[in-house]
Amino acid sequence: MSVKQLSVFAENKNGSLFEITKILRDADIDISAFSIADTQSYGVLRLIVCDPKKAAAALSAENKIVNVTEVVGVQIPDTKGGLNELLDVIASENISVDYLYAFVSSIAGKAYVVLRVENNELTEKLLKRYGFTLLTDEDIAG
Repeated sequence: MSVKQLSVFAENKNGSLFEITKILRDADIDISAFSIADTQSYGVLRLIVCDPKKAAAALSAENKIVNVTEVVGVQIPDTKGGLNELLDVIASENISVDYLYAFVSSIAGKAYVVLRVENNELTEKLLKRYGFTLLTDEDIAG
């Protein structure tokens, strides 16, 4: 039930982000969420998109280094403490979170969180047990 995330490696220079988004625009790919982590010489752009397979192919065709990773997508209340509720459940089971990022949901009062964890299957079972709604690629694509 996990969500596919693209990780795109880009040189840390003017225009790199523009090139990547232009490739996706030209391939008719809608970006639902993104996160950027950078170092002195390169950055990693993490993307949730409407069609991960098509997006990866378009980026690869333009010589961009891209990886597709399975991550956990979960819906949380868009209220004070909503993220803390999620993290409390995860911490209670000693699940390590490598990174996370959040984005706005089209459902009023809800937000989405993307988690990279050590064990997707275990985390998804745990979150279901606590009543969280897990997301699929189809949910995000709308």
